[in-house]
Amino acid sequence: MSVVVPDEILTITRMTEAEMRQEIAVMLFEREKLTLAQASRFAGMHRVAFQHLLASRQISVHYGMEDFEQDIQTLREMDRL
Repeated sequence: MSVVVPDEILTITRMTEAEMRQEIAVMLFEREKLTLAQASRFAGMHRVAFQHLLASRQISVHYGMEDFEQDIQTLREMDRL
């Protein structure tokens, strides 16, 4: 599914497309609709950069079993585990 944000909305909010994606990702993460990994991918940011963005807004990182399992899978795919 694709969501189209009209250019008018970007103009009104004075945001770039990247900033809009980050705002949506932060909101969905804060509401626990996306994991940290999912939200950082949606935002188009490296996970650490996304964590810094969250920290700058004083949003705590909830790191649960799903995040842990995704990290383990990523490490296995990178042959680091």
